[in-house]
Amino acid sequence: MIKKSKISEDPKKKTPEKINLALIIVSTSQFCELKAEKKTSDKVIPKVERLLNNNQSISLVFSEIITDSEDHINKVLVELMKDDKIEAIIFSGGMGLSKKDITYETLKPHFEKRINGFEELFRSLSYNEIGTSAMLYRATAGILRSKKKSKAVFLLPGSPDAVRLALQYVIIPELGHILSIANKEE
Repeated sequence: MIKKSKISEDPKKKTPEKINLALIIVSTSQFCELKAEKKTSDKVIPKVERLLNNNQSISLVFSEIITDSEDHINKVLVELMKDDKIEAIIFSGGMGLSKKDITYETLKPHFEKRINGFEELFRSLSYNEIGTSAMLYRATAGILRSKKKSKAVFLLPGSPDAVRLALQYVIIPELGHILSIANKEE
């Protein structure tokens, strides 16, 4: 008789029932709209709210629009890492190739572990939708550890369609699994 090994057990059965997500939009132009008390042109936050509206396991509990600034990006990261209610963070924007796009350079060094498969899978899915422009996406993901628990952090382009693609086909299906592994007590 063959014994079932621990490796063959379904790790997705041990995922958290409820996951709280924070969404940070990195966009100087949208930040300036807010400062001028104008209606923001952001389309990512409403899209994420719609995508998660009927989702029983992931809730968007915090969103903010910040400027393309290393200080602002680091400040919001520190605040979210202190918040024990937040288990996952998405940064959308500042991921391009222009000089002002610094989200990737600012946050990537903070990762304790990178989720390399996310980059590969996201780029492949993006290629199927937009073609060779997908190679310009510097989307990445990783794990950051606070004193109490690990958090999954995703760095995505500022495009609402890119965020939808990542959420719908990668993040929503795997986030619970990612968090259960990252927070596994050994």
